[in-house]
Amino acid sequence: MKVIGITGPTGAGKTTALRAIESLGGVVFDCDRVYGELLETSEELLDAIGQRFPGTVRDGRLDRRALAAVVFKSPGELQALNRITHSRVAAELYGRLERARESGAALAAIDAISLFESGISGFCDDTVFVTAPRETRVRRIMLRDGIDENYAEARVNAQKPDEYFEKRCAHRLVNNFSDSREFFRYCQEFFRRYIEYV
Repeated sequence: MKVIGITGPTGAGKTTALRAIESLGGVVFDCDRVYGELLETSEELLDAIGQRFPGTVRDGRLDRRALAAVVFKSPGELQALNRITHSRVAAELYGRLERARESGAALAAIDAISLFESGISGFCDDTVFVTAPRETRVRRIMLRDGIDENYAEARVNAQKPDEYFEKRCAHRLVNNFSDSREFFRYCQEFFRRYIEYV
């Protein structure tokens, strides 16, 4: 099974790229979704977050806004959260990849903003960086998450610059399309050629 790591900043269009992979028969793993599921099922993860960030876990549930208010204001706090979450997400993801491999899947994709920092890139045969202009990303985040511009800007500022991904990824997809359907077709063609090549 070939495994492709998909990374890049939030709001760039990674979800569209992943849908293109699915349309070609690939299995997709979203690390944010894995993290969200672990927040619902792993008391150990919630305890670790609650101890490091007091007041962010109440009645056995994570207050995402309270946590975001802390971690997106300081790179050090975000790194502390990542140290707690990355290893747990990676372990869960590894198990899911193994099950996909055993089921006979030929292609899998992993969506992870922290693909390299988490060590998940080690599961991948290839890596793809999805990006879009900064203003476009801010606007998409505002619409997608129902947040104001300042909060969206803070989230964009908390992430790595494009140069970080460009140095580490084998391929780059630039989403400067005004219509997501056009970007979907562009990604579909890219991954179709990729599958034929490998």
